[in-house]
Amino acid sequence: MTAHPLTADPQLRIADPVPAPVPPAVRLEGVSQVFDPAAGPVLDGVDLAVAPGEFVCLLGASGCGKSTLLTLVAGLGRPTAGRVEVAAQRPALMFQEPALLPWLTASGNVELALKARGVRRADRHLQAVELLELVNLGGSERKRVHELSGGMRQRVALARALAQDSSVLLMDEPFAALDAITRDVLHQELVRVWQEQSLSIVFVTHNVREAARLGQRVVLMGSRPGRVVREWSVDIPHPRTIESPDVSSLAAEITRELHKEISSHGQ
Repeated sequence: MTAHPLTADPQLRIADPVPAPVPPAVRLEGVSQVFDPAAGPVLDGVDLAVAPGEFVCLLGASGCGKSTLLTLVAGLGRPTAGRVEVAAQRPALMFQEPALLPWLTASGNVELALKARGVRRADRHLQAVELLELVNLGGSERKRVHELSGGMRQRVALARALAQDSSVLLMDEPFAALDAITRDVLHQELVRVWQEQSLSIVFVTHNVREAARLGQRVVLMGSRPGRVVREWSVDIPHPRTIESPDVSSLAAEITRELHKEISSHGQ
């Protein structure tokens, strides 16, 4: 049998195939949004890609279009121009308010998302309890909303978002209304869940230190119209604290850029 000319000589080896590039979890290309033509675009030519498993924080002044951008990624609207692509069939979305149904228990609120996914009734309660344990609410599944603190309600909301079983989690200022101590604890819990579940997270905030503490990347959006003006790759290892010198230094740098952007628009 005649040897193949490329393999007859042991010094010659066929190169390994180059792996195909992994598509981003979220991709926005030239995204613009206009609600009122007389007022001009809310978003204008936004380009952004979020890698699988990446934690990206969107930061900017009020009215810069952060929440609008998130709703477009969630599929709750269509951009006036440009393209939005999401690897997950249906991204999970968590709002600032937990929006729990007060007549249901903690597990009952989580079970609603499982029911929407088509999970069998016999399995829903067990899965809801497991998700509540994941967000450190084990033993609270029978509590009603009025029995839960603000932080506990947000944990239930997070468990409900995770019940959607999506690889992409969108969060719109979910901790803004909480006190500093509760927010600090939930930062730790969110990072733990993100790492354990290998989620891609797009986290909207106006809190610079929150962005510096949580994100692998911080994206600063400008206003009038909303657009990406600068990005920071954050290589500070987890766990991070809000008081960490590295977090404080990065937050100070981002704050200076944010002030420049706000001043340039007279806000």
